[in-house]
Amino acid sequence: MKLLPASRPRATQKVVIGDQDGVVMCFGVKKGEAVTVFKTLPGQKIARLELGGVLNTPQEKIFIAAGSEIRGFTKRGKQFLSFETNLTESIKAMHISGSDLFLSASYIYNHYCDCKDQHYYLSGDKINDIICLPVERVSRITPVLACQDRVLRVLQGSDLMYEVEVPGPPTVLALHNGNGGDSGEDLLFGTSDGKLGLIQITTSSPIQKWEIRNEKKRGGILCVDSFDIVSDGVKDLLVGRDDGMVEVYSFDNTNEPVLRFDQALSESVTSIQGGCIGTDGYDEIVVSTYSGWVTGLTTEPVHKESGPGEELKINQEMQNKISSLRSELEHLQYKVLQEREKYQQSSQSSKAKSAVPSFSVNDKFILNKDDASYSLILEVQTAIDNVLIQSDVPIDLLDVDKNSAVVSFSSCDSESNDNFLLATYRCQANTTRLELKIRSIEGQYGTLQAYVTPRIQPKTCQVCQYQIKPLSLHQRTHFIDHGRPMNTLTLTGQFSFAEVHSWVVFCLPEVPEKPPAEECVTFYFQNTFLDTQLESTYRKGEGVFKSDNISTISILKDVLSKEATKRKINLNIAYEINEVSVKHTLKLIHPKLEYQLLLAKKVQLIDALKELQVHEGNTNFLIPEYRCILEEADHLQEEYKKQPAHLERLYGMITDLFIDKFKFKGTNVKTKVPLLLEILDSYDQNALIAFFDAA
Repeated sequence: MKLLPASRPRATQKVVIGDQDGVVMCFGVKKGEAVTVFKTLPGQKIARLELGGVLNTPQEKIFIAAGSEIRGFTKRGKQFLSFETNLTESIKAMHISGSDLFLSASYIYNHYCDCKDQHYYLSGDKINDIICLPVERVSRITPVLACQDRVLRVLQGSDLMYEVEVPGPPTVLALHNGNGGDSGEDLLFGTSDGKLGLIQITTSSPIQKWEIRNEKKRGGILCVDSFDIVSDGVKDLLVGRDDGMVEVYSFDNTNEPVLRFDQALSESVTSIQGGCIGTDGYDEIVVSTYSGWVTGLTTEPVHKESGPGEELKINQEMQNKISSLRSELEHLQYKVLQEREKYQQSSQSSKAKSAVPSFSVNDKFILNKDDASYSLILEVQTAIDNVLIQSDVPIDLLDVDKNSAVVSFSSCDSESNDNFLLATYRCQANTTRLELKIRSIEGQYGTLQAYVTPRIQPKTCQVCQYQIKPLSLHQRTHFIDHGRPMNTLTLTGQFSFAEVHSWVVFCLPEVPEKPPAEECVTFYFQNTFLDTQLESTYRKGEGVFKSDNISTISILKDVLSKEATKRKINLNIAYEINEVSVKHTLKLIHPKLEYQLLLAKKVQLIDALKELQVHEGNTNFLIPEYRCILEEADHLQEEYKKQPAHLERLYGMITDLFIDKFKFKGTNVKTKVPLLLEILDSYDQNALIAFFDAA
C-alpha cells in the first residue's frame, strides 16, 4: 500500500493498494467512508507496489509487480505500461527511480533503464528487498540488496562493491527520512528477528550509525516509513511488525531513535505510511494488514468540543452512519445466503466437482537466538478454528504470552507410528494469527506438521510442513573464534559440489537451497543454546567440518554417512578429536546448568516459605536470601514454567558429550551413564570434569 502525493500541503491523499487477487484499488476517504477512485480486474498475485515518476517531481505513477510482469497506472487508473521481464522466477522486490527499474526474484537482481536490460547479478542467498540510493543526491547508481544470509550487498553495475553484515536476516530497506538523510547515503534496515538499524553506504565502506535491539521480543519488521507525525519538524520513523505492532520512533538531540508511541493490531502489518487521509490538516498513520484491512491512526481529536446545536448534528451523523452500516450488513447477509444456496445446488447436482474453498496461509518458522527456540507463526485471512500440530521427532512446546488459544495434548504411540507429539490449539473467535514456540533436540531430525482449519464452510484444512534439521539449533554467523580447541571431521569421496551442498542443507538451517557459484565455500554457525561453533568448508570431493563440540561432529558424521549410503556414494571419513574441547564445552554448559539447578531449588522452596509467612504473619525472621525468593516468587515460577525440561536438556547434552567422547575412541560407556547422572544430581563442576577424565 502507498499514499499518492497530496495536491497541496496537508490536503487529503488517496490510498492505493495491491492485493493477492491481483486487484489494484485506489480510494479516498470522505466523512469516514471509503470512496473508490478506480479498481482493476483480478489477475496474478501482486508482489510489490511502488510509486514513481520523473525525478524531482511528485511521484504519482503507480507501478506493480505481478509474476514476471511490471504494469504501470496513472493516478486515475489508466494503464500506460505493460513490461514482461521474461524472468524465470516471480518478482519478489522492486524499486523505481526515474526511468530506472530495479528488480529481484529469489536470487537474481536485474536493472533496467527505459525497460532495456542494463545490469545483472546472481546473489549467494535469497534477496528479500532492494533499494537504490537517491540518484539525484549522490549522482551515482548504487543498488543495495537485502539478503537472507544477514548481509546487505552493495552493487556497482553488475559487480559487488562490498558487503555489509547486519545482526539478523534483513527483510526491509528504506531511505532514511525518505531521501537518504543529510548525506543521501543513509539507509534504514529492519530484520526478521525484529532489529532495526541505520547504515551510511559510502563509496568505499559502510558506517554504522545506530541499531535498536529487539529487547521487548516483538515480531519481525515488515515495513518502515519516515513521516513527521508529532509535528516537531523532524521526520519520525514508523515501523510495522509481523505480530501486529505499530511503532513510532522520534529522534533525540543525538539523532538516536526513541520509542514514542506503539499500538497493537491483531494481524501482521504489511505496509505503513504517514499522511493525511480523512480530514484536511490532520495527519494519520495508515497501515494495511495481512487479511486486507486498511486502518488509520489519526491525530484528529476523537471527542469534539460541541455546543447544544453541534451535539444534535453529531448525533444525527452517528445515526446516519449506524443506519448505513446496518443496511450494508443486511445486503452482505443476503449475498451470503444467495451464494450458500448456489453452492448447495451445484454440489448436489450430478455433474458437480468437489469445490474445496482455497485459502492461503502466511507462515514463518524461524529460530530465535535469545532462547534457542523456534517460533512457528501461522496467519490466515479468515478466522482460524483450530490447528493440529504433529511431529515425528521429540520436541517441547513452550508457552507464548500472546497466545490465547486453548491447547490439548493427545497421547502418542511413538513406537508404532512415529508420533512424538499431537497437540490441538482451539482458537477463540476472530483469531487470524497464531504463534507457537517449539524447542527441538539436536541429533533428532524429522518433520513437524501443522494442520490449519479456518472457520469457513465447507470445512477444509491445509497442511504446512517444516523440517527439523539434525543441527536445528545452529544459526549462521559471520565470525567464529578460531582460538577455541576444535575437533575436525574430514569427508572425501566421489561426490559433486552440488551433492555435498545438499547434505549441508539437509543438516543445517539458514543455508541457501541453491549451491553457491564458487568452487569452494565456507559457512560459520553458532549453537544458539550452548554458544559452541561450527565451521564447514566444502568443495567437490571434499568436506571439512570443525567444531569445539564433539557432539556436533558426531551428529554430522552419523547423518552424512547415512545420506551418502542412501545415494550409494563411498565416503572416506577421517576425524581428529581434541581432548581439551570436552572440558571447554563443559565450561560453556556450567553457568547454564548452575542457573537452572539454582532456579529449581528456589522454586521448590517457595511453597514452604509461603506457609511459614502465613504462620508467622511476616517475613522479618527470614534470612535476606529467603525473603528475596518470596518477593520474586511469581517471576521465578513463571521463568520455571517457561523452561520445561530445560534441566533435562542440559543433562541430555552432557550425557551425549560423554558418550560421543568415548565413541570416537571405540569405547561404549552407556553402562556408566547412571553414575554420570548421580554426579549431575549433586552437581560440582570439578567432580564432573574429573569423571570425564577418569572414565
